Amino acid sequence: MNKMIKLIDKVKRNKTLCRKDALDILHLEKDRFHHLLFAASEIRRHFKGNSVTTCAIVNAKSGRCSEDCAFCAQSAHHKTNFDTYPLMSVEEMLERAKKEERHSRRFSIVTAGKGLQKNELEVVKQTVAGFYEKDLLQKSCASLGILTEDDFLLLKEGGLTRYHHNIETSKNFYPQICTTHSYDNRVATIRAAQKAGLETCVGGILGMGESENDRLDFLYEIRELNPDSVPINFLVPIKGTRLEKITQISLWEAVKAIALARFIMPKKDIKLGAGRLEVFKDAQHLVFLSGANGMIVGGLLTIKGRKPEDDIRLIDDLGLALHA
Repeated sequence: MNKMIKLIDKVKRNKTLCRKDALDILHLEKDRFHHLLFAASEIRRHFKGNSVTTCAIVNAKSGRCSEDCAFCAQSAHHKTNFDTYPLMSVEEMLERAKKEERHSRRFSIVTAGKGLQKNELEVVKQTVAGFYEKDLLQKSCASLGILTEDDFLLLKEGGLTRYHHNIETSKNFYPQICTTHSYDNRVATIRAAQKAGLETCVGGILGMGESENDRLDFLYEIRELNPDSVPINFLVPIKGTRLEKITQISLWEAVKAIALARFIMPKKDIKLGAGRLEVFKDAQHLVFLSGANGMIVGGLLTIKGRKPEDDIRLIDDLGLALHA
């Protein structure tokens, strides 16, 4: 416990967690569970107070993606029974956003595919503008694949505030996950969004067969990209994908990963997305005790989510408060 207290003090003094200390956390045994929860919670409270953030998403364009991401049910390279449909209309997307108003502070328009055509970007721009025209309380976000700085400037004109684009995993492990576009393509997209003046949301998926070193590289690489928000997902193996037979990450490994993200990026919003329900099951309170201060609520892209009302009740029971 003395070492944990020293690490807490180090992080509070804005000192970067060194790789050795990070590896020590990954190597903790379960009998140190309570020590880690105390440390991660203390750092979360110090930097984020009792505030948590929620966001909702809509799968606005589904399936037939040209990319071969090993985890994705929407890839045309996989044989999955997943719905496919073109980009939703402005009215459909705004109606979905309106339904999330009571439990979400952000709403993200998510599309399958490497990127969008210009006419599709115009539809998204009109949708984002509709948030203001209809006085929606949520802030607008989007995840539309690989775009250019000019694309981002167009979306910003409509009022887009934040762009989500994951690196998915470490640069070293990335070729094992995707071959149709590169890790550097993803980084370039993130940098272009930032250059256009948008906030960024950058994370990825854990439990895809990566090593401990890959897991650490992944978190430190996100830190270097300096996003505003860091979504952490845990692989849910889907039949028909290349990763369908991978054993899902354990609760203890997930807790250590979230805590590490908080230690390495103490000032960032760290939120949980896919895999939260499957990994944490009835222990959803551990999401926040592990160091996260946010979650994606409602339906997800290719897997089921938890009832938003249950998540809001959990947040209230823990004495936390929603913010954007």
